[in-house]
Amino acid sequence: MGEQNHSQKAQKSSSGLNFRILPRLSLSTKIVLLISLALLAFGLSAGFVTYKIYLNTSIEKSKSFAKGVASLAANIVAPEKVDEYLTLGEKAPDYLEIRQRLLSVIKNLTHIKYLYVYKIKEDGCHVVFDLDTQELQGEKPGTVIPFDEAFTQYLPTLLKGGEIEPVISDETYGWLLTVYVPVKDKNGNCCCYAAADISMDWLRVQSQSYLLKLFVIFLGVGLAVLLVSVLLLKKTLIAQLNSMAKATKDFDYNDKEGLTRSLSSIRSINIHSGDELENLYKAFVEMANNSVHYIQDIQSKNEAISQMQNALILTLADMVESRDQNTGEHIRKTAAYTKIIMEEMKRRHIYEDELTEQFMENVEHSAPLHDIGKINVPDAILNKPGKLTDEEFALMKSHTTTGGKIISHIIETVPESGYLYEAKNLATFHHEKWNGKGYPTGLSGLDIPLSARIMAVADVFDALVSTRSYKKGFPYEKAFAIIEEESGSHFDPKIVEAFFAVKDQAIRIADSFNKATQATNG
Repeated sequence: MGEQNHSQKAQKSSSGLNFRILPRLSLSTKIVLLISLALLAFGLSAGFVTYKIYLNTSIEKSKSFAKGVASLAANIVAPEKVDEYLTLGEKAPDYLEIRQRLLSVIKNLTHIKYLYVYKIKEDGCHVVFDLDTQELQGEKPGTVIPFDEAFTQYLPTLLKGGEIEPVISDETYGWLLTVYVPVKDKNGNCCCYAAADISMDWLRVQSQSYLLKLFVIFLGVGLAVLLVSVLLLKKTLIAQLNSMAKATKDFDYNDKEGLTRSLSSIRSINIHSGDELENLYKAFVEMANNSVHYIQDIQSKNEAISQMQNALILTLADMVESRDQNTGEHIRKTAAYTKIIMEEMKRRHIYEDELTEQFMENVEHSAPLHDIGKINVPDAILNKPGKLTDEEFALMKSHTTTGGKIISHIIETVPESGYLYEAKNLATFHHEKWNGKGYPTGLSGLDIPLSARIMAVADVFDALVSTRSYKKGFPYEKAFAIIEEESGSHFDPKIVEAFFAVKDQAIRIADSFNKATQATNG
């Protein structure tokens, strides 16, 4: 029988305790009550843990003790006469003498509930000796007792005469800890098993008695702690400490205004107690002041670094794109498309485990680098007005692996820049296809990084609607029709679903860039 643990959770807010239940008690009294509740909670949890530890320790000690008793019984039984005992029972020579010696083993051992000797066969446990107890009369020699379910897993070992670990079961004869010790003949063969049972109920009662003693000790210590707490609280400015704690809890690290407001709130506490509390408060204010200046400095530097980082990315991408007379504002448009696609995916809970705020920010910032590998593609191929030859197309396709290598080298220098890992995925895999027929590695389905699957839709859409030296841009509806047709083959269907939900935004983005280009050229 296994123990059943029942946990009860009681929650009571401190504000309710202060203003509703105990409105007229002093603050010190209320805090003493709170400490009492804390001590009670601690006592209950500590008592439960201690009880479990004590019970487990008692079980381990009982295993050793029961094994010692069973071993003693095994030494009393004559292994060469086991079969004779099974056949003749009490009529066998010296059977009653050995039975009496076994009884003497447990005469004063009240926690040994049963002591017996079984020969294990496939049809069950054959009784050799089964000592009577106050509650139960022992079985006669030769009686076959069915195996309890708890011992089923050990039968192969027992039938071979091997040793098994102590078993805790709750079946035919109650909740017991059972230890089996093999009785071996002079050749080392197992003739039968001597077994000792200890009542788990007895162990539990002993553990509960220990827990009661522990409770009495804890009660005395708890009362002493409460007494000391009352004396200390009378000399302590509780409200001021709570004010400091609240100011710390409410400290706003998010922006410069929040930091300034939080520091002003701490200074407004204005403690002048002339003791250690004032010293603590002054140190607290100084630390808060230094922390604010330090955090503001870090925030300013982070903003500058982030701006510089984004500017460098765009500059690097622009340098590559400026060599390609066909792409125009391609990197900025694809970045804008990926942003609206991801925002819609977020609204629709598509791949929400991967689509974190940090992931979306990384993809948006690193999207301009997806074609960085074209820096190694010759201008003649990059700007060829006609169709590329197979060799030229193979070289053009190499921009994916080249881009991945370039960004890998950057990662080695700046390993903590998370956006670079997505930049590498975008550069390497944005020409992979959902059906595995893309390049450079032929990845398929969810094996393609999510950022690359998103960029694939944005990249192809921009290529379809943009005018190049070798083609005119397709009408938007035709571009959408092509993407819809290739959903599930070229593109991730879920991403296409999100893209179509924001197609009006995509059209506005494309139109705005076209107007800007026309204005520049005009």
